[in-house]
Amino acid sequence: MKLRRIGTIHTPYTKIEDVPMQASCSSAEGIVVVYRRYARGLKDVDGFSHLMLVYLGDDVHDYFLSRKTMDNLRHGIFATRSLARPNPIGISIVKLLNISDNRLNVKGVDMLDNTPLLDIKPYVHELDSRIRTRRGWFDNRVLYDIKSIGQEQSFISKFLKK
Repeated sequence: MKLRRIGTIHTPYTKIEDVPMQASCSSAEGIVVVYRRYARGLKDVDGFSHLMLVYLGDDVHDYFLSRKTMDNLRHGIFATRSLARPNPIGISIVKLLNISDNRLNVKGVDMLDNTPLLDIKPYVHELDSRIRTRRGWFDNRVLYDIKSIGQEQSFISKFLKK
C-alpha cells in the first residue's frame, strides 16, 4: 500500500498537550498548503463551507489496542478516536475560511503543526451526518459539555501515557 502526502497542515500547536481533543472543540485557525502538483484538485472546493482533512499522525510512534478514555475506563482502540492506533490516520472536519492559490485557510484545527496531509474531502451534511446513531460507550455516561473537556490542556496530557 502506498499513500501520497499531498500537502502540509500548519497549526498553532507545537506540543501535543496543547492540541484540542477534537476539531469541534477548536476555534484555532490553520493553513493547509497543498503541494503545487495537486493544486488543480482544489477546483470548486471554495463552494463548500466545511472540509474533511485526512492526515497522518506522524508524531505517533506507539499504538495501543486498548486505552483509557474520558470515562476513565479502558476501551478497544477501534472504539476510540485516538491517533495511537496501528495506522495513525486522523480525520477532522474544519471550516473553510478562504482559498488563495494552493493555500486553504481553515478554522477548527486539532492537529500538530506541520502535519502531513493525505487527502481533502468536502463535508456535505446530507451525506455525512447520521441521525439516531448509537454512541457506544458514550451512551453509558452523560455527555456534558464536551467542548469544555476538549479545551482543558491537562485532559489530553492526562491520557497520553495510558
